[in-house]
Amino acid sequence: MDVSQYLDMFIEESKEHLQACSEQLLALENNPDDLAIVNEVFRAAHTLKGMSATMGYEDIANLTHKMENVLDAIRNSKISVTTEILDVVFEAVDDLELMVQDIESGGDGKKDVSKLVDTLNRIEAGQPLDLATEPAATTEEALIEVVTSTGIHYDEFELTVISQSAEQGFNALEITVTLRDDCLLKVARVFMTFEILEKSGEVIKTIPTVEQLENEDFDQKFTIVLLTQEDAEDLKAKVLKVSEIEDVHITHITDEYVQKYKQAPLNNSEAELEVIDTTSMPVAKAITTKEAPKETIKTKKVTSSNSNKTIRVNIDRLDILMNLFEELVIDRGRLQSIASELHNPELNESVERMTRVSGDLQNIILNMRMVPVETVFNRFPKMVRQLARDLNKKIDLEIIGAETELDRTVIDEIGDPLVHLIRNALDHGIEMPEERIANGKPEIGTVTLRAYHSGNHVFIELEDDGAGVNRERVVGKAIERGIVSPEAADSLTNKQVAELILASGFSTAASITDVSGRGVGLDVVKNTIESLGGHISIDSTEGKGSLFQVQLPLTLSIISVMLVELDKEIYAIPLSSIIETAIIQKADILNAHNQPVIDFRGTIVPLVDLKDIFEMKNRSNDEDEFQSIVIVRKGESLAGLVVDSFIGQQEIVLKSLGEYLQSVFAISGATILGNGQVALIIDCNALIK
Repeated sequence: MDVSQYLDMFIEESKEHLQACSEQLLALENNPDDLAIVNEVFRAAHTLKGMSATMGYEDIANLTHKMENVLDAIRNSKISVTTEILDVVFEAVDDLELMVQDIESGGDGKKDVSKLVDTLNRIEAGQPLDLATEPAATTEEALIEVVTSTGIHYDEFELTVISQSAEQGFNALEITVTLRDDCLLKVARVFMTFEILEKSGEVIKTIPTVEQLENEDFDQKFTIVLLTQEDAEDLKAKVLKVSEIEDVHITHITDEYVQKYKQAPLNNSEAELEVIDTTSMPVAKAITTKEAPKETIKTKKVTSSNSNKTIRVNIDRLDILMNLFEELVIDRGRLQSIASELHNPELNESVERMTRVSGDLQNIILNMRMVPVETVFNRFPKMVRQLARDLNKKIDLEIIGAETELDRTVIDEIGDPLVHLIRNALDHGIEMPEERIANGKPEIGTVTLRAYHSGNHVFIELEDDGAGVNRERVVGKAIERGIVSPEAADSLTNKQVAELILASGFSTAASITDVSGRGVGLDVVKNTIESLGGHISIDSTEGKGSLFQVQLPLTLSIISVMLVELDKEIYAIPLSSIIETAIIQKADILNAHNQPVIDFRGTIVPLVDLKDIFEMKNRSNDEDEFQSIVIVRKGESLAGLVVDSFIGQQEIVLKSLGEYLQSVFAISGATILGNGQVALIIDCNALIK
């Protein structure tokens, strides 16, 4: 069977299962006696093992199996959970992630993990981790296989979970379906049966295998083992409604059967499997399975079940769809322009309707591209755990608002800046435990990562209860680097002092560490965020902690702008940067430090003449006593952009200037207007210093 068609699904689902393992292992470290958490990790690992084996990635399957053995020993109380054991299991998860990433980049997913496998074997055998002994006998060498009275084989892993499923109120049913002798499309009947049963529970085993079922490599009978809470007779009636099915026989599997197998002796010295005769016993109660066949069956379904209301779409297709819609937005603007010139009522009506429909379509497409920030936040708990151990600190990471959504293009860019902020918060924000206790703080430091919507923006905040920014050290370093003068430093607020650490190359760290020091590279973080149309601000109280706030636009593809005119050319200013527009008298313009300024509601705001910035020859008419101003903001800083006139608001498609025009000052991109004219988009962040 060709499994290459399932590669994308395998990669995505493998990432999900590995992320689930990481999250549950972190929870297990805080609750080492909670076997329910162990079971969750075991299920994720077991599913990954089956998927990778089916896809032919044996290295992943083998390593996952060794990790699975350790988890099985934990939940059977053969070994206890310790930090050292979890370190090894986390290492296994890290290696599995690297192997999946290798497959995603076109590799074969192979990695030498022999030392890690030996360590996992020693853990499973209850041996000290620092004792270099021969690997313990693996589970395969001591496997018990049980055969029910119906002739179906269950291995040790399946039977271990079987006994736990009964406690949750689930019944394990062996459903044997007999097709009529004249059945022509046996595979179709198999899939129809699967569709019915998967709406009622979870298919966990098939006899014969899924591959044999798909290839019609069976006679007239096949068996499905189902985990369900529905009545067996009701299920039988549903399946019998499928045409060309002659008979349905259902057998319950009881817990007494499973307990019997647990009492059987293990014979490690013999390679052959010990089989228990069960013809006189009640039949067992089953739950798990080889997960890969189940996944393969699901991919063949024509219609979805209740649990399958979403589909996976390649992001490239969404990008193509977005590009096509952007062209539609440009044409929409063109039609609006023509309609306003012709004054035809029917044309105006059609254009208005097209505008409403395309607006709804735009919302749908943008929502399709939205991704929860959880996809970025998920990597941080494990990272914080490891960094805290490296730094000998005790740190709790609290995540709030992980369900907040952002455009995928923004999500792709914010991961690295957030990693850098967190690493700095842990290294130089949170103090050592003894220092915190001496200062009357809890021994365990707290780092809070939160995300929330506000208007057309998403705010991501990183807050710590650490040492905060030392004003004296920061000001001293800023004066030394020539960033501020000694006179100006005295008038800076605490917030302004804190934000000095965002300057290029600024650092107050006494020594460079592997983790990094606060301030090192934060200018890169700042530049990345501003390139996304956002900005970063810092609030810090010395001795109490710091708050880094990142503001980002919801999307970068289609934005709302104010169109303005400069010397008969049209420019666009993003509405997200605009406070308001105003028309002032030239007599109200003042001068301060050779800079024209205005008094804007009690705040002195410098004026920036865009004609000077863009070196336009035609100056404004000096005889005109009024001046058009656009008040824009970057963080707490304001500026007034001087323009010739306002045209109006419009939604535009943001286009890049290409590789050869990447460094044009104060221009972030361009757009095509309805009349076909190109308008440059002004980068307000670059104009405010």
